[in-house]
Amino acid sequence: MERPKEITAAFLNELDKHIADIASGRKEVFYEIYDFAAILCIHPIHLSNTVKEVTGKAPCHHCEGKLAIVAKRLLETTPMTISQIAYRLTYNPSGFTRFFKKYVGVSPKQYRLGLKQA
Repeated sequence: MERPKEITAAFLNELDKHIADIASGRKEVFYEIYDFAAILCIHPIHLSNTVKEVTGKAPCHHCEGKLAIVAKRLLETTPMTISQIAYRLTYNPSGFTRFFKKYVGVSPKQYRLGLKQA
């Protein structure tokens, strides 16, 4: 495997592990790109450029996309309030609503209501 693909795969693996820790409540602060770079022992700019080169998308796009999937799962499977989910995923409630609507197309409340109606 080429080194850029190895770096990208390692980043996505670390991202998945970190998001699992966030979703479970084991971690309360979301890593920045420099945190992931430190784990992988490379420079943050190199990590960012490499991920974008290999995937066509910036690392933050991958982070937010994966967080949206986790947010949907939490809305579907837990009795947590939207505010509780927001805080669990390191957002304030209004920021979480904006984020969720951007990635899913509806607000968290609309999403949850849609589940009950289906």
